[in-house]
Order: sequence, then C-alpha cells, then structure tokens
Amino acid sequence: MHHMNWLRARPATAAALALIAVAGCASTSGGTNLADVPQLRPGVPAGYLAPNARPDSLALLPQPPAADSPAFALDQDVARQASALRGTARWQQAETDAELKFPQAAGAFSCALGTPVTEQATPHLYMLLRRTMVDAGLSTYGAKNRYNRARPFMANKTPMCTPAEEAALVTDGSYPSGHSAIGWAWALVLAEVSPERADAILARGRAFGQSRVVCNVHWQSDVNEGRMVAAATVARLHADPVFRADVARAKAELAAARASGAGPARDCQAESLALAQ
Repeated sequence: MHHMNWLRARPATAAALALIAVAGCASTSGGTNLADVPQLRPGVPAGYLAPNARPDSLALLPQPPAADSPAFALDQDVARQASALRGTARWQQAETDAELKFPQAAGAFSCALGTPVTEQATPHLYMLLRRTMVDAGLSTYGAKNRYNRARPFMANKTPMCTPAEEAALVTDGSYPSGHSAIGWAWALVLAEVSPERADAILARGRAFGQSRVVCNVHWQSDVNEGRMVAAATVARLHADPVFRADVARAKAELAAARASGAGPARDCQAESLALAQ
C-alpha cells in the first residue's frame, strides 16, 4: 500500500512518512471538520477503533503459503496470468486503484454508487471512508510485521504498475494486502450505506483488491486474507456507536446527493470496460 506502516513499532521509514501524507492530505474546509474527530497527528484523522479494539491479523490469519506449497504454486500461477494485462486498460485501472490519497481515493466507488463522494457534498461519507481506511489498514500490520513476506515484483523481477513506490513497498510486508483490506472494508460499509447498489459496490470492492495482483505488488493469497481482515474490522466497527451514527448520516447524505442529480466525475464506462478485462 502507500503504506500503513506509519504506526508500526519500528522506526519511521519512507513508506511510513508517505502514508502520513496520504492520510492527512484532505482539506479541513467545509463539511465534517477534522477538529470534530480524533486525530493521529494534526491533519490526520484517527480510525474509529482504539488499537486494542482492532482485529489482530496475526491471531486471525494462517501463515503465508510456504515456498514449496500448492498454495504458493497457485499464487505464482495467478501472478503469471495477471502479467498478460501489463500495459492494458486493466493495468492502468490498477494504477488508479493504488491511489489512497484523498480527495482522489474518495472517487474509487463513485461509479458503483452512481454518485460522487466529496468532502463538500457528502462530508460524513467522506470522513467515513478516511477513518475506516485507518482501521482496516492498521489491522493488517500484526501479520505484515511478523511475516515480512516478499512481494511478487521482488520475486519475479518484472515491472509493477506504480514504480515510484518500489522503495517503500520493498520494506512493507506483502501479507496480507492492506489495499485489499481497505477496499473490501469500504465495499462492506458502502453496501450498508447504499444497499440497493450492494452488488455493484461489492463487485467493485473485489476488483479493487484484484488490482493489487494485476499491479504485481501482491500475491493472490495476500489479497484474499486482506479481505478477511476487512470483514473482521467491519464486524468490530458495528459495535462502535460513533461508526453506526456516521453510517446513518452517510445514508442521508447519499440520498440528498442522488436527489441533486450529480453524477460521478469518473468515466464509468471506461472503468467498467477496464475491470471486465
């Protein structure tokens, strides 16, 4: 990911500093102000969950596939198949899906929702995405730090879709996938906010994770277990009254946004064609 290792116990790395920038780059003007929510540091919203309330990925997940296992042979086979997409529209979509900076990341599900997600028009929904990103992303780090699994591009010596991130990714464990955890958590939450579009939202969440395989930065098993961490995180979030209240507010915002007739800023036809590859 742009890596959630900014709260790891280890000393700060380039990846850690980059993720702090990702989490903090949205403005505080209009809508739900950052002053209204807990912050990890000035300008960086905290998740809903305290550290001891997040799922423990190390306890939750099995060890990553061993090098001589059928499971790793499957990982390698899926990676080889995905390599055929290099340079295609699906590859470009994977590059877009790698972006976790706000406000850009807020648009990832706008086509599936049929409505733009912006700080101005849907401030509670916008902050809901920012805060759940932190909860899901940080929940992956127990296993990430323990196993420090090497990523596909390190093993197969072939390009990834975001070469500028190579130095950060090399030091950030591959298992489980933080991006996939974030994308699936967003999908589960958004399917609750907009149940009438749940199928499209969940399909988009699945594709968001698969983009990490297409990008050559995660093995399929990383992505699969990232979704497991996401499901555990969202289940725990439902015990949090602030989260539940924000979901209710986001539903009302989304209904108002749809009533206004505003459409997604993205080219949804192009996105659909790319994801179908």
